[in-house]
Amino acid sequence: MSGYSLLEGMRILEVAQLAPASVGGHLADLGAEVIKVESGPLGDPVRIGGSRAIGGEDGPSFMHLRWNRGKKSVALDLRVEEDRRAFVELARTCDAIVEGMRGGYLEWLGVGYDQLREANPRIVFCTVSGMGSGGPYSTLGTGGPVFDAYAGLRDVRTPEEPPTDGIAGGTTPPAAMYALGAYGAMGLLAAVHRAGRTGQGCQLEVAGIDVAAAWMPDLVDAELNKDRSIARPTWLPDGRLPDWPRLEAYRTKDGEAMLFGSHVDKFWRNFCVAVDRPDLLDIDLAGTDAEAPARADLVYRELREIFLQRTRTEWVTLFLDNEVAGGPVNSVGDMIADPHFASRASTYRVDYEGVGELEFVASPVRVAGEKFAPALPPELGADTDDVLREVAVRR
Repeated sequence: MSGYSLLEGMRILEVAQLAPASVGGHLADLGAEVIKVESGPLGDPVRIGGSRAIGGEDGPSFMHLRWNRGKKSVALDLRVEEDRRAFVELARTCDAIVEGMRGGYLEWLGVGYDQLREANPRIVFCTVSGMGSGGPYSTLGTGGPVFDAYAGLRDVRTPEEPPTDGIAGGTTPPAAMYALGAYGAMGLLAAVHRAGRTGQGCQLEVAGIDVAAAWMPDLVDAELNKDRSIARPTWLPDGRLPDWPRLEAYRTKDGEAMLFGSHVDKFWRNFCVAVDRPDLLDIDLAGTDAEAPARADLVYRELREIFLQRTRTEWVTLFLDNEVAGGPVNSVGDMIADPHFASRASTYRVDYEGVGELEFVASPVRVAGEKFAPALPPELGADTDDVLREVAVRR
C-alpha cells in the first residue's frame, strides 16, 4: 500500500483533514500502515480541494492524491458511541494517533489522549492544528496562508496588484502549511522511538503558526535578540552582503534566467576567468565602507550584461565545465523537462481506473535498493470492514 519499507510494522491511526493529513502522508510514504478515519458523505475535504480535478469536475485533487496516498480509509462517525468504541479498539493496536482537526477535538468526543492511553499506555498522541491548543487565538479558524501571515512571512498586495500566480490572496505558496507535515512526522517518530524504549507514550502538539514562527532563524531569533546582538561589520547596513551581486538571478539571452551562486571566492574567480572578465576580480566586494554599495551596483550592472550574452542552457554548460556555483531558474514546467529532474527518478507512475496512467512526484527521501511506488488514496471507507475485522480477530 505505502511507499518504502522503512516504517513497516508501524501502525498509525489518523483523524485529520486538509494539510494536517500530510503528517500521515509522510509516514505512509516511508512504509507505515496509516488508517485514516473519515466520516460524512465526502470524508476529508481535501479529496475535492484544489483548482484541478482528475477524471471529472468532482474528481480527486492533487493534494489528496499526494497527502492520502498509500493509506487505508475507515468510515467511522465518532459522534456515535458504537463507532467510538471501535476507534478505541483500533487505538489499542496502534503506535500513534494523529489528530488533525482543531486542537482538543478528540477529547471533546471523549476519545482524547487520557482515554486512549488507558487502552494503550504506549500510544503517542500527536495533535496537529493551526493555532495550537492554548492562547487567545486557539479557537480561531485558520488555513495555510494564515500561518505565514501570523509569523510575518507573507506580503500584502494592494488592490492595484491582483494575484498572478494562482494562489488565493496572491504572493507565494504558504511555507508553513507544506512544512507542517514534515515537522509532525518528525516529532511523532521521535516519540514512538522513545515509547519503544520506555513503554510509555506521550502527547505532543505541532501548530502551523509555530512552524511558521520557527521557519527563519535570521528573522525571528534576530528580532528576539535585537538588543543583545550587534550588526556584523562584514555586512552592509541594509542587511545585504557587500558581494550580493554574486548571489543574484540574472536574465539570459533567451529570456530565461540563471541563479548565480558564487559567493565563495573560488567560484567567483572561476567565473571571471571563464567569461574573460578578470578585471572584475580587482573590484573590492568585501569591504563595507561608504563606497561599497556603489561597487556592488557596478558589478551587478556588468553581470546583467554578461548573462545576456548566453542562453540558460549555455550558462549551465559553462558552470559545469568551469566549476562555477549556481543553477537554472526554472518554472515548474522547466523543472519537469530538466534532464537533472529526469535523471533522479523524481516521479512514479500509477494506473487510475477510467483515466489511465498518471504520474506523480516521488518522496524526496530516496532509499537505496527500493522503488517508491505507493498505491493511490483509498475511496472513502474502502477498508472499513477489513480493518475492523482484523481488530476483532486480534482481540
